[in-house]
Amino acid sequence: MNDKMTSGEIAKKAGVSQKAVRLYDEKGLLKPSDYSEGNYRLYDTAALQVLEKIVALKQIGFSLEEIRDNLIQGEASNVEEALKIQLKNMEDKKYRIEKVIAAINRTFERNTGNLDWDDVAEMVRTINLDQAADERHWDALKHTSQEEDWYVKIFKSLNLSPDMKILDLGCGYAKLWRNNRDDIPKGTKIFGYDIHGSWADDFEKYLTENQGKLPKGVEISLEFDDLEGESAWKKISKDKGYDLIIAHYLSYQIKDFEALVERSSRVLSKGGVFSCNAAAVNGWHSFNKEYLKRAGLNPSFIDEIVNTEQAGQDACDEMLKKYFKKVDLITLENTWHFTEAEELFDRMCARYPGQQKFLNDNRKKIIKVFEDDINNNGEITYTYGSLFRRCSK
Repeated sequence: MNDKMTSGEIAKKAGVSQKAVRLYDEKGLLKPSDYSEGNYRLYDTAALQVLEKIVALKQIGFSLEEIRDNLIQGEASNVEEALKIQLKNMEDKKYRIEKVIAAINRTFERNTGNLDWDDVAEMVRTINLDQAADERHWDALKHTSQEEDWYVKIFKSLNLSPDMKILDLGCGYAKLWRNNRDDIPKGTKIFGYDIHGSWADDFEKYLTENQGKLPKGVEISLEFDDLEGESAWKKISKDKGYDLIIAHYLSYQIKDFEALVERSSRVLSKGGVFSCNAAAVNGWHSFNKEYLKRAGLNPSFIDEIVNTEQAGQDACDEMLKKYFKKVDLITLENTWHFTEAEELFDRMCARYPGQQKFLNDNRKKIIKVFEDDINNNGEITYTYGSLFRRCSK
């Protein structure tokens, strides 16, 4: 019995509580190697090694269920794969935490001494928008890797010419300029605006490291300020007479987008262009509608959503016409590639949260039509068009 430990002794050696040892026993992770005459649990050195493994795996974020099912008796290859998955999960968690920290810092910067619960609600909204935008970006990279870079397409569509004066509102990470740095026409002056705690912080570092690498006469400056406040527009107005104002991927992050449009129209030069991609009918609806029909299902709920989005698109166009003489609609296309039916089903569910029961009740039918196309063609492709508005003064 000398080499056996009580639950208290093994807990002390592993640096955990006796309660934890009992919990691991209940979960099937740690079994006693023997019992004393008084029916107390006893543990040997092998059990201590298992307990130390449990503690280590918990410290890097594994749940007790994951430890029990995959790791305690797992082969080296299984452990390696589990660690890779855990690394990705922890990186995702780190990303979300960093987003929250940035949002809290932005809230403090905007509201010194006058915070209330409305500010907290707005902060949560901003976090969700930022995360959704990033997820859409990475999703697009994953499924359109065979295509021309998206920001190269946007850049080409702007038809820039030498010596233009450009205002980039909410420039963020600025892939429009990073991905086309060497093709920016000579003499172009770009004025970027965004807030601290956004991807613009990284763009600031990029500018410091790359100013000497810009084409001849090209200058890019970056100001950190709130585009919904007066101070930013006082700065912008000092340099009014912009040939091009860019407000891409901004309408859903601004409380009063029309106010931003009106202010932009005042600082735009005669003959200048205001470019945005505000409200529009989502192109994925026709894709999803087609596959639901092929699955023998009624997709009429999509028609209702399309009608609502079309009304929003029409209202946006009418609003823009109040400030600009001409509003041209430009569609830029990208072809998406999919090889996983489950992923396409999950995307459909995410797009229509109010239809979860209907979609899940018909999950097998929907996945089958996706699988049929993937099996027959090797993949499913869909050409998706994004709507941009080019408004002339």
